[in-house]
Parts: sequence; structure tokens; C-alpha cells
Amino acid sequence: MTAFSRLCLRSVLAVLLGLAAILPAAGQATLPPVELFFSNPLLDDAALSPSGRYLAAISGAPGRRDALVVVDLVENKAKAVAGYAEVDVLEFQWVNDNRLMFNVSDKQVGPGGDQLASGLYAVDRDGGNLRQLASRRGVEFVSEGGSRLDRRIQPWHTFMLDQPGAQNSNAVYVRSLDLDDYGVVRTVNLLRLDTVTGQAQTVQRPGPVDSWLLDNAGEPRLTLRSEGGKTRMHYRDPTTGKWRQIAEFATYTGSRGAFSPVGFGNDGKLFVRTNAGKDTTSLYSFNLATGQLDTDPVVVTEGYDFTGGLVTRPGKLLGVILETDAPGSVWFDKEMQATQAAVDKLLPGTVNLISVAARADAPWVLVRSFSDTRPLAYNLYNPSTGKLNPIGSSREGIDPGKMGRQDPVRFKARDGREIPALLTLPAGGAGKNLPLVVLVHGGPYVRGNHWGWDGESQFLASRGYAVLEPDYRGSRGYGTAHYRAGWKQWGLAMQDDLADGARWAVAQGIADAKRICIAGASYGGYAALMGLVKDPGLYKCGINWVGVTDINLLYDGHWSFNNDLDEDYKLYGMPVLIGDQVKDAAQLKATSPIEQAAKITQPLLLAYGAVDRRVPLYHGNKFRDAVAAHNKQVEWVVYQDEGHGWTQPQTRFDFWTRVERFLAKHIGSGAVQK
Repeated sequence: MTAFSRLCLRSVLAVLLGLAAILPAAGQATLPPVELFFSNPLLDDAALSPSGRYLAAISGAPGRRDALVVVDLVENKAKAVAGYAEVDVLEFQWVNDNRLMFNVSDKQVGPGGDQLASGLYAVDRDGGNLRQLASRRGVEFVSEGGSRLDRRIQPWHTFMLDQPGAQNSNAVYVRSLDLDDYGVVRTVNLLRLDTVTGQAQTVQRPGPVDSWLLDNAGEPRLTLRSEGGKTRMHYRDPTTGKWRQIAEFATYTGSRGAFSPVGFGNDGKLFVRTNAGKDTTSLYSFNLATGQLDTDPVVVTEGYDFTGGLVTRPGKLLGVILETDAPGSVWFDKEMQATQAAVDKLLPGTVNLISVAARADAPWVLVRSFSDTRPLAYNLYNPSTGKLNPIGSSREGIDPGKMGRQDPVRFKARDGREIPALLTLPAGGAGKNLPLVVLVHGGPYVRGNHWGWDGESQFLASRGYAVLEPDYRGSRGYGTAHYRAGWKQWGLAMQDDLADGARWAVAQGIADAKRICIAGASYGGYAALMGLVKDPGLYKCGINWVGVTDINLLYDGHWSFNNDLDEDYKLYGMPVLIGDQVKDAAQLKATSPIEQAAKITQPLLLAYGAVDRRVPLYHGNKFRDAVAAHNKQVEWVVYQDEGHGWTQPQTRFDFWTRVERFLAKHIGSGAVQK
């Protein structure tokens, strides 16, 4: 391979796409603008081709649509192979070394204005032989020769599988949803689709399927189905091609011996995540012949549940990507261990996650680098030459020196439970008696916090606020006991954990007890409202966006707009995890922000999406009406085209500008202390 300069590849991409940083104008105030934190990424994804000679990436710029770019790393030439005036390239994957598959979206509209499916397309790496593979609801934007009737096109509910496949032919595996008359998914079919001819073959399945897992060779090997509160796993024997059930366990509450598949290594070995009788999960290998776990774990993440995935090449397991207090890697392959050490030496102070091409003789590996103060950046590293070449950053204009340091911390709840959290402090070392925002993650039964640069916490820190993000009880990733301690604790012990975190920050001298605000989205929005109810002397204000305002509304919906929660979850998950409508009726009423709205007198900022299917707008409307009768300090905004979160950059700019003004008025520089 011919060497090229460190800046050459980046400059090729910049010239081709006109990438522009969002930088303050000369003479502008030193506070970094809101756009730096909440614009769409300039470089959204990158991946090496199977041979490692080519690099594909999704790249864009303010005012431009996102395009799919391919760079020849030998010739050092870049070409936009898919870019359109009407839509953005959303995702892509390599089919083989010469061909890519991609889909599209319109990132300039929210869910309410976008009635289009993503479509599915394939194109050669030089931009030739474009073919539409799946239809797209709405106006066509791709012109191909011949009549549409002459082309084999799959229906709109055909989607990419988030696994690469064998990458050695023109064929890929794609998901095809089987929908009933109401749009509910009955099963997910798997198709082997030729990206040149459009011909497709349906893979035999063992029954209704929710998800598929390919093996190390890129062939269908495992299926999962959750129904009736049970999850069943089927395995396809490579010698007979027949399916057999290998596991069944309770979907929401777990069962003895339950496990989650992680992936296949070489020789067909299955790796799974399970606790094997311990509090935290580890990575184990599962013997498919005996149906038993191997005795010793492969990887143990002390104090954390194993979270991550395998790094493989065809025929070889190289290592795993995982997360403890921060993301990292464990390499089984000695060459990859040496490569990681060399990369870390060249890129000190960042987490450097390495991905590999399919072929072992590929000259380059791809490195994703980030830290708490540095947004995600992409680099190429050549193990043979030791050369590191930058590709580009997801965000330009971020000055790491002006970003807040983010530290994993732990504090004790009132019952003695240890609560993990992330604490972000403003840059410059001023970490005493600060105004504090308790930022509550949604879910709630997920791991909410992940160390690394984050637009929300960094924006708040840039405005002078300390930000505390607790992984309260019920959060995943910290063991079974921590998770189960949150069952049926909405508005109760889960809420107390947040208040205990705020009081811990005060006791440490970090936070000013008179300037604390609680904020969050979805469940986090619910917790913000309940915080004002339960701890009125602690929180001076609250911010709720797309937040649940009554648990019964999650169950019952509304005649005008039902939510999208799975009926199986409502029947078998919610009664155990959140509360039974009959048995726990009194508790659900006591922990309903709508029922308790008269107790909320603090300033409130409320924001909802008009087409939210998870927490529909009537949640916000009903709570607003209940609280506004006696609280005149309520700010209300509805974003007409948005759903459960903000997809449009302009919405994000508007909302976080409102947050900035709201916080400044009530706990920041403009606050009047009482």
C-alpha cells in the first residue's frame, strides 16, 4: 500500500463534501453555541470493506444532505456514491468488496412529517449499478432504467439486518416483517436477497420469530421469540439444517439458567451473557451439544454486568468490546493486543475502540476514539507501518479544554444501597457550591449512563452547571440485586435515590443546596415531576420532556391515540416491574404526577412531541391542565412533528435554548435567591 500524509484523507473528504465547522463568529461570546452540541454529526459512521482497501462513511455538513462516501485507501481517492437532494443516507453496510447496501431518511423532518419508509438500495463502490431492493412509501427519488414492473422490489417493511453476513457474494440477509391488518408484527422473516438481481429466498424458520442471529460464517443460526411472558430460543443445526429449541425462560423476570446470546465464534461456538448463579452477568461459552454452560466464564467484568459484543473474523474470535465504568476491549489474539497497545500510545487520553476488516491480510484497522471531553473521531491505523491517519470527527469546533470532566462516582442511598452515577463539572476547576442539575435517564430498566462525550451534559456544564446522572436502582448493568431493587419503585425508592444523590452532592461541597433542578425525558420526565412532589424543599425547578405523567395511562391509552407499548409487556412485564393496576391501585395513584399535581408549585418546563407513540401527547396535556390550575410558573411547548425525543436539529436547538433560559432564571445567573 502506498503511504499517504496524515491530513490527506481528511482533506479529500472535506473538499468533496464541503464540511464546515460550527464555530463562533469573530467577537462572539466565548460560550460555545448550542449548535455545537446538538447538530447532526458531520461523520456519522465509517466501516472498512472486507479486504480493508476501501473505507465507506456517511458524511454531511450543515445545510447539506448526508451522503455515502467511499475512499480508495490505495489510490487515496474519495467518491460520493450515493447522495440526493431530497433525502439523507441513513445507514449502510458492505455487501462485498465491490458493493454496498444502504437506506435513506429525511433528517429535515420529524416523525410527524415523515410518512416514508426507509427503502433499501444497493450500489457499487464506484457509484455504478444502483438498484432499488425494497420500496419506499412516498415519492421515488432514484431513477433506474426500465419499468418498475420489470424490477423485483421487496415491500417497504424490508430492512437491513444489523449483522454483516459473509460478505463474499452479492447476497445479503435482510429482515422482512409480516404484519397483521393493524400493523402489528406477527413474525420477522429472513430473506437471502441478491443485491444485483433482486431475487430473494425466504429462510425456513422454526415458528414465529422476533430476531435472528447469524453465525461466524454469516449464516442464520439462532432465533428468539418472546410471547406469553416467555422467550424461546431455537438453534439451526449446521449438519441437518433443522431447528431445535435450546432454551426457554421468563422474558421480563428471568429464570434460573436464563441467558442472552452474544454471538458465535469460530467452530460454531455460541457465546452468551448470564449470571450463572451470581449477582452480575459474565461472558460464557454455551455447549450446543449438551445444552450446558461451560464451567468457567470467558470474561468477567467485576462489579458490572457483562455488556458488549464479539470482535470476529471468519473462522476466528479476536476479542470482545465491553463496558464497565468506561468502554474498552479484551483481546484474545496477541496481534490485536499489540495493535491496541500501539494505538493507545499514539492516542493517549482517549478510549480507542478497534474494528477490523473481514480478511486477515487487511492492511488497516479502523479506530473509534473519544473521551469525556472529546467527541467521537475516526482514525485508520496500519499495524505494519505504525502509521495513524485521521479520517475526521463526528463534531468539529468542540474545544476539549472548554468541556467539563466527567467522572464515575458512587454514593450511598438512605437504605445503604450504593448508587453509581456520572458527575460532570464545568471546565476550569470550579467545582464547589455550583448550581446542580440532576439529569435522570429514561427506560427506566436500562443502563442509562455511558462515560464519554455527551451533548446534553456538556452543554449544561458549559453553562456553569454541575450535572449528576444517577443509575438509580432498577437500572441495568450493575447486577441482579440492583435491577430487582427497582421493581415497583416508580416514585418510591427509585425516586429517593435521586434525592439522595442531590444531597450527597451538597454534602461534598459540589452543589449549592439552594440551586438544584431535576430534569429528564420519558421515565426521567416522570421522575422530574415526582421529585417536585416528594422533595419540594430540595428541587427549585423541574424540566420534563416527553415524560410519563400517569402509569395507568401507559396501560389504558386514550381513545384518540394509543401508545406503542407491546401488549405482551403490558400483560407480563409491567405488572411485575412497574405495578399491577388492580393489586397496586393505591400505589399507582399515590405515585401519579397527575393525581399529585396540586403539590407542585415550583417552576416547570414541559415539552412534548405531538406524534409521540411511546408517551402520547395526552400525557402532557392532562398533566398541564392539572398543574396549571394553581401553578402559574409553567412553560409549555409542543413540537408538532416530533415523537419520543427530538429528531430535528432545529427542535434540539430550540428546546435546549429554552432549557438554558429556564435554568438561568431559576438556579443560574439570573436566579433570585430566597
